[in-house]
Amino acid sequence: MIEVKNLTKRYGKNTAVDNISFVVNDGEIVGFLGPNGAGKTTTMNMMTGYIAATGGDVNINGFDILKEPEKAKKQIGYLPDTPPLYGDMRVYEYLDFVCDIKDIPRKERKAMLDEIYETVKIKDVRKRIIKNLSKGYRQRVGLAQALVGFPDALILDEPTVGLDPKQIMEMRDVIKELGQRHTVILSSHILHEVSAVCDKLIIIDNGKIVVQKRTDEFENMSSEVFNIRVKASKTKDEMMEIFSGFSPVFDGIKEEGTFDFSIYAKDGYNDRREEIFRICAGKDIPVLMFKPVIFSLEDLFLKVINGEYAEESDSLALDDNKSEEVFEFDKKGDN
Repeated sequence: MIEVKNLTKRYGKNTAVDNISFVVNDGEIVGFLGPNGAGKTTTMNMMTGYIAATGGDVNINGFDILKEPEKAKKQIGYLPDTPPLYGDMRVYEYLDFVCDIKDIPRKERKAMLDEIYETVKIKDVRKRIIKNLSKGYRQRVGLAQALVGFPDALILDEPTVGLDPKQIMEMRDVIKELGQRHTVILSSHILHEVSAVCDKLIIIDNGKIVVQKRTDEFENMSSEVFNIRVKASKTKDEMMEIFSGFSPVFDGIKEEGTFDFSIYAKDGYNDRREEIFRICAGKDIPVLMFKPVIFSLEDLFLKVINGEYAEESDSLALDDNKSEEVFEFDKKGDN
């Protein structure tokens, strides 16, 4: 549905978007994430034809946004970070005006707008003046204008910005419903909401794509790393030697006679947890805790913007609680 190839935007010597490429498949909801100034809005503005690219191509449902702008833009519903609203208009007047802009035939408007009112939950405020609406309702009206004409692709820039928690949950439900009939790409800083709604996530930083993965892949990224707490009358070095085959990182001593480690208990499809228990049992070392490390999207996002994440290795940096040193796990067994 959306194909971006080598997209670049320069302002003089400053590169805002640097040769990025990605694909959004038909029916997907894709989250576009990144810190402020990363290039998200610039990318979306180029995708919609709002600003010209310095280089690269954008195809929307098979139409090139530069070579066939009118046909391409008919495939897009766009909600900018600041909704394009006229505050002195009533909601229904504004949406009728948008219908004029998009050349929607008069005979088709009532049925289409009634469906949009129901979809974005603004039927009760359709006769109110826009400037008198709450932030949440103004955001809904902005989303309604993006839906006029029922375009195949929706591009939503920060659709939940400024909303309270209840409004965010309501907008999340609306976006999920839209994803059943449209291809959606949205940017946001609310990582939990994005991970709950999106099928795929793209993280951009300094104008470059750093990570592209399906949401379920993020959930499985840390499945190989486990925290283990054992009880033993041994030294730290002796315990490190016992777990040497599992790339141990010493996490500290929580209470006298116990040791905490982070270890690789899985290696791809090879589950080594039983091997670990047998080693502990053979050396009479009780296992008090054994649990997977939960690697959240927030953890990943912070690693990306701090320059600590490399997608090629999917490596995780784990902090030693007893020092400021950071250990990087290496899948080959070194630490």
